[in-house]
Amino acid sequence: MASLGLGLNLSRKKNLSRNAAVERKNLITVCRFSVKTLIDRSCFETIDDSAPEFVNFASILEQILSHRLKGQITWFGYESPRSFWDYIRVACSKVPHSCICSIENMENVSSSRAKGRAWIRVALMEKRLSEYITAALRDFKTTRRFYDDGAIVLGEEANMLAGMLLGLNAIDFSFCLKGEGLDGSFPAVIDYTPYLKFTQSSDSISSDEEELRTLGSSGSESSTPENIGPPFIMDENSWYNKCKRVEQKYRLALEQKGYLEELVRLREAQLSDSVSQNKLLIQRIERTELNHKLEKEQLEYIIVELQDQLNNSEKCFPTVEIIPRNQ
Repeated sequence: MASLGLGLNLSRKKNLSRNAAVERKNLITVCRFSVKTLIDRSCFETIDDSAPEFVNFASILEQILSHRLKGQITWFGYESPRSFWDYIRVACSKVPHSCICSIENMENVSSSRAKGRAWIRVALMEKRLSEYITAALRDFKTTRRFYDDGAIVLGEEANMLAGMLLGLNAIDFSFCLKGEGLDGSFPAVIDYTPYLKFTQSSDSISSDEEELRTLGSSGSESSTPENIGPPFIMDENSWYNKCKRVEQKYRLALEQKGYLEELVRLREAQLSDSVSQNKLLIQRIERTELNHKLEKEQLEYIIVELQDQLNNSEKCFPTVEIIPRNQ
């Protein structure tokens, strides 16, 4: 039984480490794709908040910077959630001529998540996003204090992130810092559909049908052995080329199928984690309510006890009225 439990623990640890590695790889990969689409889009127009490529990039970067971010421990020992802005504000405080103070003093931006989104936009307009990320990652002590083991910013992917963001310095961005995109009440959602498109050209399908009709007609009209040789060789070559194309398309579809299955598995794992975290939060709330009720009862008991002591002291030491003497 002990060996079985040890084996299950090892298997669980391997699965957790693999899941974390796959999650990091997926986020870095889609981030690289989103940077490329942003650069391609910037060749035709200025990028602003309405561009879907930017909305997706901002969501990806927000999830990367929020990956395995530690919560803040309160005085009562509970863990409250943090935003990546709490990390950026501390790690980039020593960057010369930074926008950190300006973001912190913005009147229309109150929540921590909204300030982080405003910082992404300002850093892009300043063409210094890669510089901020590099400076934050160099402060390893602060990074280690804000993130758990397995976070993207603590791994080898962090250097790749700073490098791929350098290409955004060639883009002119124009953002409104009072828009709905800064609203911190909703989480960032990544749209994976632009990177999962698989289209098959119509000409390939028509050519297949045309070849089938040609083969059928040639087989019905030519029944003599003399007419079999050359057409057969030509058809064999064409079929070989078609099979190679079909095989390539099948491999591509198989890779996309594996990626989608991995994505579904990742979402199921995230859902399971969310359910377990929800149960833990409910248990914490119940314990907090119970402790509050007990403290209230204790305070009421203390108040009643103090009132009884006060009444007893008045009975034991009655007030004496002093009458002045007539001189």
